[in-house]
This record gives sequence, C-alpha cells and structure tokens, in this order.
Amino acid sequence: MARPHARHLFRLLLPRECFRMNIDTTTRTRTRLPRRLAVVGTAAASGVLLLAGPALAHVSVQPGTAEKGGYSTVSIKVPNEKDNASTVKLELSLDPRHPLVSVMPQAVPGWDVKVEKTKLDKPVQMHGKTIDEAVSKVTWTGGKIEPGQFQQFPLSVGQLPTDTDELVFKALQTYSDDDVVRWIDPSKPGGEEPEHPAPVLKLVDKADAKNGKEAKAQAAASEARDGGSSDGSDTTARTLGIVGIVVGAAGIAFGVFAGRRRTAA
Repeated sequence: MARPHARHLFRLLLPRECFRMNIDTTTRTRTRLPRRLAVVGTAAASGVLLLAGPALAHVSVQPGTAEKGGYSTVSIKVPNEKDNASTVKLELSLDPRHPLVSVMPQAVPGWDVKVEKTKLDKPVQMHGKTIDEAVSKVTWTGGKIEPGQFQQFPLSVGQLPTDTDELVFKALQTYSDDDVVRWIDPSKPGGEEPEHPAPVLKLVDKADAKNGKEAKAQAAASEARDGGSSDGSDTTARTLGIVGIVVGAAGIAFGVFAGRRRTAA
C-alpha cells in the first residue's frame, strides 16, 4: 500500500473547520486589501489637493504696502471663489477716517466704473487748496469674472495719510446668482484670520519703503542669478501634486473594480 503524503495525512488529522477558517481568513484578507488600497488612495489624493491648492483666495490690495504721505498705484485683486457663478459687481468703500482726496480708477476692459464723493466733516489742505470732499466709494459693474479666474482693478490713490499704519478698504463682491460676499471683517494682529477679511493697504515710512524696494530688487536679482530655481521648485511641486492625484485616483478605481468583482462573484 502506498504511504499517504504528509500533507494529506495532515488534512486527515485536522478537522475541516480549521481549513474552513483558513479559507475564510484568506478571503477576508483579499477582501480587505482593495478596500485599504482605496482608502489609502483617497487619503493620498485628498492630501495632495490640500497641499497643491491654496486656501480660498481673498479680495486683497496689490501691492500690500505703500509709502506714507505719498501717492501710489494699487490694484484691488478679486478672485472668483465659486464654481457655478460669475462675479458681476465690486463695490469698494474707502475709510472715512482717513480720506483720500485723489482716487482715479484705471479703465478695465468690459467694466464700467462709478466714483462717488462725500463731504468731509473737516476740510483738509492740499497743495495750497482747501478740500472739502473726498472719494468714498468706487463701484465696478458690467463685466464678469468667470469661475477659476480673477480680475485686478487698478487705482491711483493719494495723498496717503501719515497718521496711520494702514488703510482699510471694505469690499462687497456680488455674484450672478445674487449672492453678496462682504469683505469687511477687521483683522487683528496675531489673531486668527476672519472668514472675510477686509482688504488692507499697509502704510510704511519712507525709509522702510526704500528698504523694502531694495530687498525686492535684491531678491529678483538673486533669482535671476540662480537661473530661475524657484520656477524649477514650483514645477517639481506641481509634478508631485499631479502624481499624487493620479495615484489616489488609481487606488479609488481599483477599490471600486474589486468591489464589483466580489459582488458579481
């Protein structure tokens, strides 16, 4: 008589429940693997999206600083934060505590602009003249900022005050779905940023403004000497972001496909 193989003898000695338990464990392991891959893929994709894309942009003043007592050209940068509506109106209110006697908007193609003035409680002297009114509001209408785009509205402003370190511009952004976002919340130094902070123009002394311009010039020259290394870093970051998104999507697709196969089986 032929002797049974050791493996067959092992099967004869052990109860069938052990093998059933082993089969069930293997099945559960195979079932969990696609789910884990899908979860990991989803987490990877979400993490990359959070790192690759900045938080929602705000209405802001560009550049963010200007020299006290001088004249400056600034732009109100307005991003569209919606996916299903266009920005169709921007209302910019100036700080009445620090009136600007000269506010001249630059023409923006496709947009109409209206400048409103109000009487000053206390007239001011400028260039030998008494000024008793100042611009209080500038409104742009008639154009559109489509989803995923932004628009800049340039202004020539002056004479900038010398008795404050900042000018606050309160802005109302109106969308084509009649939603109005009020960018009017004050920002507190060292505090948490409000949900809709008002655009702020920082005012610096002449010496500080000169140092800031020199620092920017030196940074630009350094970047030029380095051969645009910052562009390379940005490209690398974008490439890693795309790879992460692709990996995450592949994990999700694999999990869904495996789930369908199990259901069909």
